[in-house]
Amino acid sequence: MAVPKKRSSILKKRIRKNIWKKGGYWAALKAFSLAKSLSTGNSNFVRQIINKTLE
Repeated sequence: MAVPKKRSSILKKRIRKNIWKKGGYWAALKAFSLAKSLSTGNSNFVRQIINKTLE
């Protein structure tokens, strides 16, 4: 027989939600930083790809 779960508190729900949002913030910040370095040409990322294709 199915038993209903206990209700989680608003505080716990808010903490979990903020942790989830913070993960998205860091991913966006990292992507923006990579795009910025690619546009200025100061990226090691591009140099690594070019070196791998030349080998």
